[in-house]
Amino acid sequence: MSTAPDGFPEGTPCWADVMLADVEAGKRFYGEILGWTFEDSGGEYGHYTQAFHGGKNVAALAPKPDGRMPTAWSVYFASPDAAATGDRIRAAGGQIVMGPMAIGPFGTMLMAADPGGAVFGVWQAAAHKGFEKRGEPGSFGWTEVWTWDAPAVDPFYESVFGFTTHDVSEEAATDFALWTPTGAPGTPDRAVGGRVVMDDRYPREMPAHFLVYFVVDDCDEVVRRTLGLHGRVRLETQDTPYGRFAVLADDQGADFAVIDVSTPGRE
Repeated sequence: MSTAPDGFPEGTPCWADVMLADVEAGKRFYGEILGWTFEDSGGEYGHYTQAFHGGKNVAALAPKPDGRMPTAWSVYFASPDAAATGDRIRAAGGQIVMGPMAIGPFGTMLMAADPGGAVFGVWQAAAHKGFEKRGEPGSFGWTEVWTWDAPAVDPFYESVFGFTTHDVSEEAATDFALWTPTGAPGTPDRAVGGRVVMDDRYPREMPAHFLVYFVVDDCDEVVRRTLGLHGRVRLETQDTPYGRFAVLADDQGADFAVIDVSTPGRE
């Protein structure tokens, strides 16, 4: 994947950020495991802290304005008209959590929840286009919704973003589907995200959620660094047709995944 300098096609994951109680601790953690550097946007924007890799904007860390808010990563899908996307979300059975609201000259955002309860963002770009790098080590690589209710969420995302859902459960050895833009083939290289159905390996109280993946050079080394920085392993390192990955949590409890796409199907 490469940078989209003029913005991202509708429904493409275009940004990710994490809400943290301690942004300084977050900078130390993600700086160490992903090689990020940081820039505070200042008090006017709530000290929203941009993360960079190799000088390219790749994500952000945001201080939680309310301690009751979840410590979690969020993914944002591109939209040319956030208000219109919000209307489709409501019509398809989702809920608007926040917005749409203008963020200075940068763009317009809203937060929503799908019918299964997974929260995601929508971003209508202005000055801030989104990821300046993706699909490369140190940057966003993939996202998928983990849900208990595929029959509810599959038609929701098809309706809101025009995705086509392709069931690849047999290949993935779990209940898994890929999302592609309308008319695109159902192949991993054309997919913009995916859907995982949680099963009895996961506690029923686990809420539906989006999982954000970051590309790394060496999955096992990042796992070691994470543990050394008091993070946790949520799902042990494993090989898939798409790469070697692990699901981790930072030292404040925010879940994310890392994947080495240079080792697909490694035995």
